[in-house]
Amino acid sequence: MSHNLEVASRHRCFDGTQTFYKHASDTIGLPMRFSVFVPPQAEQGRVPVLFYLAGLTCTEETFMIKAGAQRRAAELGLMLVAPDTSPRGAGVPGEDDDWDFGTGAGFYLDASQEPWSKHYRMESYVTRELFDIATTTLPGDPARAGIFGHSMGGHGALTLALRHPDLYRSVSAFAPIAAPTRCPWGEKAFTGYLGEDRAEWAKHDASELMAAKSQPFPEGILIDQGLADNFLENQLYPEAFEAACQKAGQPLTLRRHEGYDHGYYFISTFMDDHLEFHAARLKK
Repeated sequence: MSHNLEVASRHRCFDGTQTFYKHASDTIGLPMRFSVFVPPQAEQGRVPVLFYLAGLTCTEETFMIKAGAQRRAAELGLMLVAPDTSPRGAGVPGEDDDWDFGTGAGFYLDASQEPWSKHYRMESYVTRELFDIATTTLPGDPARAGIFGHSMGGHGALTLALRHPDLYRSVSAFAPIAAPTRCPWGEKAFTGYLGEDRAEWAKHDASELMAAKSQPFPEGILIDQGLADNFLENQLYPEAFEAACQKAGQPLTLRRHEGYDHGYYFISTFMDDHLEFHAARLKK
C-alpha cells in the first residue's frame, strides 16, 4: 500500500531527522498530520518504533517540541511517531465547543455514534493506517513496536496495547486516564462517541481490560504519576489500574512523584526512563 505523504517541514536533529507530515487518511476520511523522529541508525536498516499518543488539546507537534525525547532516542536508535489527537475539520456540530470532547479529544477509539462515527476513528488510524505507514514507507520495524502516551494518550497507549497485543511489545504511560468509565472526562467522551451502553465503555477502559486478562505484558508496564497533578484525584485513578494489574498478575512499576504536576516539565523529567524501558524490550 503506497502512502502519499506530504512533508510539512523537516529538520536535522541529533544526526537524525525530525519530520512533520500531512496526508489524506483513508481511515479518517480527512487530511491528518503526524510527526516522526528517525534516528541515525535507520541509515543501516529498520529500527524499533515507538508510538506516542498525546493528551487533550494537543497536536502532532506537542510531544516533539516539549518532551525532549530526540537526544536519547537517537542514542538508543528508536524511531518516534506521534499522531494528532483527533480528526480536524470533520464538520460535526459542536466539535469545537469543548476542550475535552471533539477536536483535540479523539480518545483513541473508533466512535460508534452518529455523527462522530464517520471520521472519529482514531483507534483504526493509529493501529492500522499509521502503523502501516511507520513500518512500510518509513523505516520502523513492525516486529519491534512499542506505545506510550500522556493523560488521554496514556489511556490510549494502555488500551490500544491491551486491545492489540499482537502489534505492541512494550507499553508505558505518563499520568494516564486509567479508568475512564469512572471519571468525568471518560463519561463525557464515551457517552458522545460510544453511546449509553457501559459494556461498550468497558472495552476502552484500561483498568477493565486489564482485570479481565492474565499477565498480557510479562516484561512489565511502566507508569509515572505526579502527586501535585491537579487531575489526579478526580480524573486519573492510577490505583484502579494498579489493582487490576495485581488481579491479572501483571508486573507494574507505578512511580508516584512528589511535587510534579500534569505537564511536560514532569514528562520531560522522566522521558529518558521511558525510552530506555522501551528500548530494552524492543531490541531483543
